[in-house]
Amino acid sequence: MAGHARPHQHPDLQFLLASHPGTVSVRVLSLQGEVLFDHQSERPFPSASLIKVPLLVRALWHVQQGQARLEERLTLRAYERVPGSGVLSQLDAGLALTLRDVLTLMTVVSDNTATNLVIDRFGLHDVNVFLREAGMNNSELIGQLQLPPGRQNERQRAGERNRTSAHDISRLLLRLVRGELLSPALTDLALDILSRQQVRDIIARHVPRGADGELLYRVASKGGELSGVRHDAGIVWTPRPLILALLSEGGSDLREHPDNREVALLARLAGHLIAVLGDIPPEPAGLE
Repeated sequence: MAGHARPHQHPDLQFLLASHPGTVSVRVLSLQGEVLFDHQSERPFPSASLIKVPLLVRALWHVQQGQARLEERLTLRAYERVPGSGVLSQLDAGLALTLRDVLTLMTVVSDNTATNLVIDRFGLHDVNVFLREAGMNNSELIGQLQLPPGRQNERQRAGERNRTSAHDISRLLLRLVRGELLSPALTDLALDILSRQQVRDIIARHVPRGADGELLYRVASKGGELSGVRHDAGIVWTPRPLILALLSEGGSDLREHPDNREVALLARLAGHLIAVLGDIPPEPAGLE
């Protein structure tokens, strides 16, 4: 379609990119791997919770290899509870959760304690080997999340943070949805977990909804946030399915709130990209 030819020249997209007070990186792919839109996608950013996507995929790969089981139990110890997003930090120590439940909590409610249980189960080195093998050259897992200073490793104490890029995370999602990383059953499980994410204030925000308020197109995504940092990456099954990754830092609105100005801006940017590239049919005349 003509609307696909030069999305970089779309005035609304350029205006929104220029309106962010910090730095924005965007990459949009088709399921065939065609690059539909790219704006400094190789730039590394603090990954925030986007690092949980490769953690999910790597954990399920270990299940596929018979090196882990979805039904195995991981016991929550008191010192492992860390602040930030999630619910495990509010629960009693001694709770024994299945690996499936831990992966679900890590992704659906972005639970930091669950994330650290996954990292502890498989190890920093293993995850970083996977990132290299997956061609995610701008990504690295430096350490566990939200640790107190006494438990941080040397690189964390020196100020290094987990990182990724729009290029890397979109490449990972492309390979996941095309079945190149996991078996069909485990691919379906990964996408199902990502489809149940509860924070959906960027990519899914302006996806068309039906009269019942439900999304008309499936969205499997993962967001992430730190102070001044807002990310979202996912797959949207519009008539022309898309993989989107939007990363940003240097935001001036530090509120953890859906009305955060940079969150709203990124949501508008995602909405325009989906409308321009997703082959969504126009609403009938006369409808709001």
